[in-house]
Amino acid sequence: MAHNSKIRKAIIPAAGLGTRFFPATKTVPKEMLPIVDRPAILYVIEEAVQAGITDIVLIQGRGKTAIEDFFDVSYELEDKLIKDGKEEILKQIQFIRNNTNIISIRQKAALGLGHAVKCAESIIGDEAFAVLLGDEITISKEQKNNVTHHLIKNCEEKQNSGVWVLPVEPQETHKYGIVDLSPQFKNSTHADLLNGLKVKGVIEKPKPELAPSRWALPGRYIFQAEIMRYLNEIQPGYNGEWQLSDAMNLMAQKSDLMAYSFESRRFDTGDKLGFLQANIELALERPDLREGLLKYIKGKI
Repeated sequence: MAHNSKIRKAIIPAAGLGTRFFPATKTVPKEMLPIVDRPAILYVIEEAVQAGITDIVLIQGRGKTAIEDFFDVSYELEDKLIKDGKEEILKQIQFIRNNTNIISIRQKAALGLGHAVKCAESIIGDEAFAVLLGDEITISKEQKNNVTHHLIKNCEEKQNSGVWVLPVEPQETHKYGIVDLSPQFKNSTHADLLNGLKVKGVIEKPKPELAPSRWALPGRYIFQAEIMRYLNEIQPGYNGEWQLSDAMNLMAQKSDLMAYSFESRRFDTGDKLGFLQANIELALERPDLREGLLKYIKGKI
């Protein structure tokens, strides 16, 4: 299969039920929960747009229309903000709305991450594309040189598929997909060594004693279109779900799947502690909130 050089499409799976945040997520998608005053998914979509993505495919489940509504026009609200001199608040959303095509696809049943990606097959066609998990936020030093941009740059140059990896503590491997690398990297955590290292396979949420390395997949991927073929070849696994990691294992065996490290802060906002950490850390960076929040925290210690 011929590889297209430019990567302009991204899939954002956002169909999860958000059971870890129930009952808050009974009517509000977990991706719309606020990080200070911005929904988590806004950070994810901004990362994609800053990396040059122009077409974003949202994979949504039943009751998640609030996400696409957020990026749509709200005439009455926007008119009031403009009249009140608060246009600056609108600029970020308007930029995304004016420079990006947001396409919504309904995942009719919660059948796993692999199935969610497969839902976009007809839109992806034969193009390479990015996948950004909707509850994973990354904050890089330079917005235009973020994690997704780093992956796109490498994968466009080498015409292969690539994943972002981060080192985790051994006791945390059960939370992530863990990549299998060359034996000398099994216990290594030196990020500068991983600049396009071939992935031998992926193990989904292994116990520490079964983990092939300490390098985890925190939710940023670039795939050549052939991943769709591998998704069509795999069978449903636990709970009847199609696992993206199973298709990645086939890709690792039959073509190039590379691991890249890149320095960036990362918050798992689908996890309660990660959600709280993101709110506190990003609030401390706000001039209007920092002093009051620090005073409050110090008073509680």
